[in-house]
Amino acid sequence: MFIHCRPMSETKKDALAATPAPDAWTKWVALSTTLLAVCAAFATLKGGSFSTKTQLATVSASNKWSYYQAMSLKETARDTESTIIKVIEASASTPEAKAIARKAIDKADEEIKRYKGEKAEIMKDAVYLDAEAAYSQARGGNFGLAIMFLQIAIMLSAIAALMKKQSFWIVGLCAGAIGVGFLTYAWPLYEKFNPAPVAPVHADAAKAAK
Repeated sequence: MFIHCRPMSETKKDALAATPAPDAWTKWVALSTTLLAVCAAFATLKGGSFSTKTQLATVSASNKWSYYQAMSLKETARDTESTIIKVIEASASTPEAKAIARKAIDKADEEIKRYKGEKAEIMKDAVYLDAEAAYSQARGGNFGLAIMFLQIAIMLSAIAALMKKQSFWIVGLCAGAIGVGFLTYAWPLYEKFNPAPVAPVHADAAKAAK
């Protein structure tokens, strides 16, 4: 009885041929997941930057409005003082007393005028900072949406790779496309469709420029 022995090399080739080849699409899963992770990292960085800008602008606006209220109180106090002195002036019996009262009234009116001018400048800054905070918050919100969809896409791609389910990867790519769309709108396109607030020009700066 003759037993035919196959060479060892042929046996290895047959074993390798019998081993199921990995799906080609899983390689693209790894590549797409890497790209999505890079986009998510960039969106997180930019979103955090606008979040910081929103907080700083909000705090600065609050300080400006507090300063505006302080100026209003000073103006009201001076206006009340001017009214009282006017009554005193009207009831003064000597020219010297009237002159002193008139001098005090003029000083109070001058300070009231100064307070009104300062209030107008403070209001410009406060309104600008409020607009800057709202702008940064809205723009940062688009980065937040981009991060959310990109993370969903990364999660679905990981599930697809583990479970060998191509459908999860396809759905993940759709979510990633939406995330990249929000990222594109929030970064290079947002300012074109929604111009940033313009900083106010103060009266002193305008005079200096002239």
